[in-house]
This record gives sequence, structure tokens and C-alpha cells, in this order.
Amino acid sequence: MLDAYVIEEIRRRERRKERDDRPVAELPVPRAPSRPTRRNEEPSQDRDRGVVIIDYSS
Repeated sequence: MLDAYVIEEIRRRERRKERDDRPVAELPVPRAPSRPTRRNEEPSQDRDRGVVIIDYSS
């Protein structure tokens, strides 16, 4: 007689195999445009950035 753990493991493997055999729809995903690295960016872009402080203590 098989141990309960062995029986459950066999069932898990069978379910995994059934799940892997199901057809899967593959959607075409557009590639994101490549961003320039820090070295290629203009220095003026760094100056346009700012800081926002939100005070929740009220």
C-alpha cells in the first residue's frame, strides 16, 4: 500500500501535467521605446525635476 504522501504527490504531478498541456493564448506585446542612458541625457532635464512633500499630519 502506498503512503498518503506518495499518492498526493502523484496527484499533484498529474494536475501539473494537465495544466501544462492546456493551450495558452499569446498576445503580442509592443516593446517599450528605449530610454537614453544618463550619459546621453541633456543636463537641462535634471534641472526640470522637483520634489513634492505631502504632509499627512493634519
